[in-house]
Amino acid sequence: MNRTGKQILFALALLALPFLAHAAKIGEISETTWTDQAIDFFTMQQPIVRTALTGSLLIGFCCGILGSFLVVRKLSLLGDTLSHAVLPGVAMGFLWNASKDPWAIFVGATAAGILGVALVGWIKQTTHLKEDSTMGMVLAGFYGVGICMTTVIQNMAMGNKSGLDKFFFGQAAALSSGDIELLSIIALITVVVILGFYKEFLVISFDSGFAQALGMPVKVLHYALMALLTFAVVVSLQAVGVVLVSALLITPAAAAFLLTDRMHWMLVLAAAFGMLAGAIGAFVSYLSNNLPTGPFIVLGATGIFLIALLFGPRHGLLPKMLRRRKQRQRIALENTLKAVFHLSESSQFKDQVFEIGRLATERNATLHETESEIRNLVKADMASRLDSRNGPEMSGQAQFELTKSGWYRACEIVRNHRLWELYLTNAAQYPIDHVHDDAEDIEHHLGEELVHRIEERLENPIHDPHGKLIPNRESIKL
Repeated sequence: MNRTGKQILFALALLALPFLAHAAKIGEISETTWTDQAIDFFTMQQPIVRTALTGSLLIGFCCGILGSFLVVRKLSLLGDTLSHAVLPGVAMGFLWNASKDPWAIFVGATAAGILGVALVGWIKQTTHLKEDSTMGMVLAGFYGVGICMTTVIQNMAMGNKSGLDKFFFGQAAALSSGDIELLSIIALITVVVILGFYKEFLVISFDSGFAQALGMPVKVLHYALMALLTFAVVVSLQAVGVVLVSALLITPAAAAFLLTDRMHWMLVLAAAFGMLAGAIGAFVSYLSNNLPTGPFIVLGATGIFLIALLFGPRHGLLPKMLRRRKQRQRIALENTLKAVFHLSESSQFKDQVFEIGRLATERNATLHETESEIRNLVKADMASRLDSRNGPEMSGQAQFELTKSGWYRACEIVRNHRLWELYLTNAAQYPIDHVHDDAEDIEHHLGEELVHRIEERLENPIHDPHGKLIPNRESIKL
């Protein structure tokens, strides 16, 4: 077979690594039952389990903290760029000692990563290309060089013993005590630097222009952060791999971003989520010979993100749905109160007891819909039924009246509506026939403070543009 054929076979074998590389599974060390494996894992009786779990926790910790700065600075692609840019450095580090010396590989990969970041900045400054395009080119270029170099190494005499293929998909089970020592040092450096320069990193992450105006060394801080990111990427390669390390940088931080608006809490949550993902990946990999560590670390982080996406108190999909549903119910209730006010207004506020049928006509709604709205008002203690002889089912002749709180809220809604109409015609010069629809939307969202400011701006008006009374709690009594 010629050399080209060998290279093609190597490329195909590389694609099959997730399925064939059994050395990447922690579970190979045990053939006992699931229960015994779980006990062995959590008691950490075996040194290889302690090493793999400790390494996974440290990697998740570093990636979670540093990935937070990538997320808030909208530089998520930079993590992918770094993870691919370090591959040539990994190959050079191996060639330096012709072995997988952790420190030699770390130095080589760090140098390649910093060179990649510097190249991104240089291309961005000297061309009109956008940053994402620049990062994409550097990512592809460095990764291509790295593939070529690892291919050459594999074809060398000691290539089959190099184990460099594990850097593509990760091998937490093969972490050595030297790797743990290096991970611990990087984690310590990360904590010290972030704590020491937290305010500076915070400012440049959210407003680099303001930081520069304050005289901060923005470029120095930027490249210091990039150096820390490079360190985190390099030490993560052994467990997660070049292909997936960017996901470990971004996913825990993205989950934390959905749960808090405070940067310090985001760092804490992202670090915790990263460590939890590392523990999940190590544990699942330990349970079976066929489950690799790196992908399950990323899947663990993805699971955490999905939970935050669905159930996060502020940005979660389900809480948002519940808030929107509650808002729709509130608006429907307020529209009903407004319709009751209009009925009372049409009788010069003499009528305080109303029939369901009249309200249905005013609301242009069915009797069933109006009955449901009245029940909601009764539940909210804003209305009371005067005729319950029909039991739970109301009729068109059934009567109700607003409670004191219901009447006050009805006055507030109508006041908001008419004040906003007057504000649009006076301050924004809207035509009178163009203000109603806008007021229909805004009346439900005006707060008391803004209403008072509008009243002061309009000098406490009494009538709206149509000549109707602008109600308040003092002018209209039950």
